[in-house]
Amino acid sequence: MGTVILIAAIVAIAVLLIVRYYPPLGGQASRESKRRIEASPQSRDRKFENQIPTSMNMDFRTGLKLFVDMIKGHPQSRPKQPLETERLTPDRLSAGGDAAVTWFGHSAVLLKLDGKTLFLDPMLGRVPSPFPLLGGRRYSKRLPIEIDELPSIDAVVISHDHYDHLDYGTIKKLRGKVRRFIVPLGVAAHLERWGVEPAIITEHDWWDELEYEGLKLVCAPARHFSGRNVGSNRNSTLWCSWVIAGRQAKVYFSGDSGYGPHFKEIGDKHGPFDLTLMECGQYDERWSAIHMMPEQTVQAHLDVRGRTMLPIHWGAFTLALHAWTDPVERAAKAARERGATVVTPKIGEIVPIADPQPKAKAWWKPELI
Repeated sequence: MGTVILIAAIVAIAVLLIVRYYPPLGGQASRESKRRIEASPQSRDRKFENQIPTSMNMDFRTGLKLFVDMIKGHPQSRPKQPLETERLTPDRLSAGGDAAVTWFGHSAVLLKLDGKTLFLDPMLGRVPSPFPLLGGRRYSKRLPIEIDELPSIDAVVISHDHYDHLDYGTIKKLRGKVRRFIVPLGVAAHLERWGVEPAIITEHDWWDELEYEGLKLVCAPARHFSGRNVGSNRNSTLWCSWVIAGRQAKVYFSGDSGYGPHFKEIGDKHGPFDLTLMECGQYDERWSAIHMMPEQTVQAHLDVRGRTMLPIHWGAFTLALHAWTDPVERAAKAARERGATVVTPKIGEIVPIADPQPKAKAWWKPELI
């Protein structure tokens, strides 16, 4: 009986892992979008590819070990108590300066630059997939500010279409506040099906440059994958990172990525950066091709020629097997060893880009919350 239960649990987790990356498709690409996808140097037969081979295949033994590890979990995979966030108001956001960032947990970052407001990967939902068992609920009971209290947003910038970065509920609530959606190739189909007007969406390929409201944005490479269902949808939309440059500062947003030579290429072409928002969390050696280990995160920050790094992709959900504080602890240690500067704000804390010193340097430590 014990063996049967174990096998059933392994199968259930396998299904959940598949669904995590391939939930139902948001929509179908327009004719123009399909034309651009077919013409993209990154696509082959309407499927996007990484710059270097990126396999996520595991042999049977490795896969079985992963399933067993998932069943066992990690004893410190979540905070002991719900995280408290810094409370924000519209007035506080307005008074936060014209060059500042506010981390909302995971990869969601509100960026103010040259008087414009951009929201990067604004996943503000309670769970990172349609299935609450996968990733559990958000560590904090409430957001720093509710969506309906947010001021108008000049642009939402998306890195890729996975559920923990592109959230249906968030987009539905935000869309009336947003003047422009800036996304990689193929992602517009999701937004259009969810009620966003096509006229305010622009799609971009790697190395595309655009000017928006005085800001320069560059859709830059990443090493990852895409898809929202279990069928042929995988890699039918592009994944990317973003360069965002204004008069006051230049920011790099990594999106999701494994380590690779693209970081140095981005640094050579568009660095240095005043601030980097670098993926740091939900990693494992078994899938390090698509999610960096913390030490690689620091190296990537140095490769793009960043001045200060703010680790993202942690602090909100459990999507891997490490302790919830491991990402920031390991990244901070690697940064000290490499002479890099890391800023670790509390969720909801407004951080000026010119002087990125958080009020609580190790807010996650008191008894691990």
